[in-house]
Amino acid sequence: MTAEITRLANGLTVVTETAPHLETSALGVWVDAGARHEQEDEHGLSHLLEHMAFKGTATRSTQAIAEEIEAVGGELNAATGLETTAYFARVLKGDEGVALNLIADILQNSTFAADELEKEREVILQEIAGTLDSPDDMVFDLVHDAAFPGQPAGRSILGTPKSVKAISAKKLKHFLDTRYHPNGMVLAGAGAIRHEDTVRHAEALFGGLSNDKPDQEEPAAYAGGARSSQRKFEQAHLVVGFEAPSYREPEFFAAQVLSGLLGGGMSSRLFQEVRERRGLCYAIYSTAWGLKDTGLFAVHAATGAGMVGELIDVVSDEIDRMAATGPAEAEVARAKAQLKAGLMMSLESSSARAEQMARQILLHGRVLQTAEILASVDRVTAEEVKAVAQRLRRKDCSVAVVGAGRKSDDLASCAGVRLKRVA
Repeated sequence: MTAEITRLANGLTVVTETAPHLETSALGVWVDAGARHEQEDEHGLSHLLEHMAFKGTATRSTQAIAEEIEAVGGELNAATGLETTAYFARVLKGDEGVALNLIADILQNSTFAADELEKEREVILQEIAGTLDSPDDMVFDLVHDAAFPGQPAGRSILGTPKSVKAISAKKLKHFLDTRYHPNGMVLAGAGAIRHEDTVRHAEALFGGLSNDKPDQEEPAAYAGGARSSQRKFEQAHLVVGFEAPSYREPEFFAAQVLSGLLGGGMSSRLFQEVRERRGLCYAIYSTAWGLKDTGLFAVHAATGAGMVGELIDVVSDEIDRMAATGPAEAEVARAKAQLKAGLMMSLESSSARAEQMARQILLHGRVLQTAEILASVDRVTAEEVKAVAQRLRRKDCSVAVVGAGRKSDDLASCAGVRLKRVA
């Protein structure tokens, strides 16, 4: 399968990949605008805007939007991230036009009616409240705040009750008008989709869009530090993070391999040491997360409050050992195999493929060939993995602890001291 790409006169990119054996299509619009593009008084606006897009247009009510997509057996949804917002659907072959008509309408003709705004504001306030019952959500919000304090990149995507209550329909419209520009929009589809039909729909539905490209986001500045919450849960959740390569850096794939061999599976170093040998927790994993200009390498685990100290020591020791001696070739090979398998498995999902193509165009200006990505993984060496581990330790860590009650503050501080940067 090969991606076909067409760029409309106004700058909007259309990319599709046809899979003739499928009977459904996944398609949507990905916008180069997300939570990191918000001003301080707009915290949570991107997410609220995404919600409000489904709450009525000049010609369709909220119910009509839902009924129209479900009348053809389709699904319509959206998602907000730090750098992008996506509006996407999955439909049977031949119903792509229905989905695109709806997406075009909600992106260009939403009314942001006052009564709907108040109702959806309350929905999001409940969503925010729900995160306070989820230690997993809380601990990652805190570690991002520690990594990128006082910046959009470190703020929660949902916003706060105060910030969400202060967002007006006027602010929503202004953000939509200034940040949603065709040069920063990708219409992507995969599955039983036809490129020429998609381009024709795109020209008819989005060809009239024309606005200036907004200013670029401010670069994220990693800081590091400790955060904690004294809320009590059954387990204490620990996340230790480090500044990592961005999506655009050559070292990104080495960071992915490092993540896999440290905490990517049952054979990983942390799983074997923390769970199998010491029985400190049920699960532990690591992740290498990226933005355009920076990244975060994080290790997450949950255990009893009395075992967090030992857990911190193990995480610190394993990362330092990796930085000092590097991985064995067999470890690197296993991590590469896992990474490549995950990539290939994701390509079996038309929804994942559409999203992947859209994100690659927004990040790199082109669709990366699968063989190219696999080759990049294969080229990673043990020395490169070791170099990334050393890079992680050159700056202070970002640490967050949630669930240990009043002990959380001391545990977070302890982790910060234990993982002080290495010159």
